[in-house]
Amino acid sequence: MELFVSAVREGSFSAAGRRVGLSPASVSRYVGELEAQLGVQLLNRSTRHLGLTDAGKIFFQRTEQVLHGIEDAEAAALALQTAPRGTLRVHSRTLFGIKVLSPLIPGFQKLYPELKVELRLSERRPQLREDEFDVDFQIQAAKDAGLMQRRLLRSERILVASPDYVGRMPKLREPGDITRHNCLTYWMGPDDVVWKFMRKNRLREIVVPSSLSSNNGVVLCDHAVSGHGIALLDDYTVAEELKSGRLIRLLPGFRVTNSTFDEGIYATFLQSSYLPEKIRVFVDYMAENVPKQVKRSQ
Repeated sequence: MELFVSAVREGSFSAAGRRVGLSPASVSRYVGELEAQLGVQLLNRSTRHLGLTDAGKIFFQRTEQVLHGIEDAEAAALALQTAPRGTLRVHSRTLFGIKVLSPLIPGFQKLYPELKVELRLSERRPQLREDEFDVDFQIQAAKDAGLMQRRLLRSERILVASPDYVGRMPKLREPGDITRHNCLTYWMGPDDVVWKFMRKNRLREIVVPSSLSSNNGVVLCDHAVSGHGIALLDDYTVAEELKSGRLIRLLPGFRVTNSTFDEGIYATFLQSSYLPEKIRVFVDYMAENVPKQVKRSQ
């Protein structure tokens, strides 16, 4: 069953085989034996892709549930007699991962030296089960009922630019002035970029001109520091640049966002009747230390 599930997740016998140290032919043979045992075809095979039959879809869903139940049971039994060990697979938004999360991992591993941490950074929201992540850090709450989450930090987005840029461009006195500036925007698709400004419960939405758009916060921060425009970034990600004077905050009297005003850092993990100990201790550690790390940088 595990080989069948792995083949479906990976999309090929060769990829599934690499995960467990078997040849593609061996994986194909095992899956074929499973189909013969059940008396039903589970996979449609082609040279490039594995597709599930209707029976295969049902079998895959039920088998995944069984395997996760076994994993939960094993984790529960192991936690009673051993310290957390193994591999913890973590995903994070790029800037948060670089500025806040990564510096905290060595301290965590001193407490749990038998835990290996795999940290991957991107701007997407992964599917935890399909992508095999244990914990994901995002700036907005997840809406999936199958997920659990814990808010570690409240945050806000702020407008920033370099002293050089501020000195040579028109003064930014109120939100409408933003249309005369170079804006460094987060890429969210082909639609117009809208920044929302709030003061005294009055909301104003402005379509901003984008001189550079990127799906990577590091790129936007670097370009802002280099004097290429105004960026809208999470406050904790630019705390060091503000403290050193490399960036200046603009329009501090306004709350600004390109999404919602209720933002923060959320640790997200799969809902389970038994939370694996490695996830519990990691989230607890980050809940205690992320606010401290942010405060130190301010």
